[in-house]
Amino acid sequence: MIASMTGFASTARESAKGQLALELKTVNHRYLEFQSRIPDEMRALESVLREAVTAKLTRGKVDCRLTFTPKSSGPRALTPDPAAMRSLATAAAAARAQFPDAAPLSVAEILHWPGVLSDEALSPDQLREDVAAMIDQAIRELNQTRAREGAKLEAMLVERLDRMAELAKQAAPLMPAAVAAFRDKLATKIAEASAAPMDERLQQEVALYAARIDVDEELSRLAAHVAEVRRVLSKGGACGKRLDFLCQELNREANTLGSKSVANEITSIAVELKVLIEQMREQVQNIE
Repeated sequence: MIASMTGFASTARESAKGQLALELKTVNHRYLEFQSRIPDEMRALESVLREAVTAKLTRGKVDCRLTFTPKSSGPRALTPDPAAMRSLATAAAAARAQFPDAAPLSVAEILHWPGVLSDEALSPDQLREDVAAMIDQAIRELNQTRAREGAKLEAMLVERLDRMAELAKQAAPLMPAAVAAFRDKLATKIAEASAAPMDERLQQEVALYAARIDVDEELSRLAAHVAEVRRVLSKGGACGKRLDFLCQELNREANTLGSKSVANEITSIAVELKVLIEQMREQVQNIE
């Protein structure tokens, strides 16, 4: 089954100290791009989220948002990190050695220094297991959403392919009629000029005309590309780039068919083919 690159999933987990919430939103993108919005005190958990996303998704722009909402009731225990304070003291001493006139750090500056003041409720060690479980659940929900969207895209593409196959069948028998019409027109012009038609010369002109407007090769390649698109869709998986390439090839054959057209019916068929292919390309851009 193919999957869309558009999807959304969210999950939340309650604890005695607050609510941890995770949101995943994906849109189409040429490659896999991961972006996160995480509070500074939980920044150490970004690697857990990134590894889970890159292991399960192949394409799309992924926007991951992790939040923690503490409960308003009850006091919050704020514990300075001894190791962080020692590192800060060492750095401050080295700076004072180079700049003796520098003012010493105040208590407020020390407590506001990143990593010094940690909230026990937001300890990465305590949250890592919860976040890992939440991101797995969110990715499963996201993939289900993307699969449902992918099924709709596949149905639309198959509908367009069926119509393209019908148009190709309609175009094939039009070519002999176009050649016969040219032969009759050429013979009429020769007769109007009161010239004696030479069968050999007439047949030569007709043959050259038939070769110039022949689209059997284009129709054969068009049918082959349509069959290949069907095969790729039935195989499923991450096939968006392959489908985009096939749409370009389909468009190439439709353009050639239109440039060789000598009848209004063939021109109409070529135009409708290009419209169908463009509709497919717009949707293929969103397939993983």
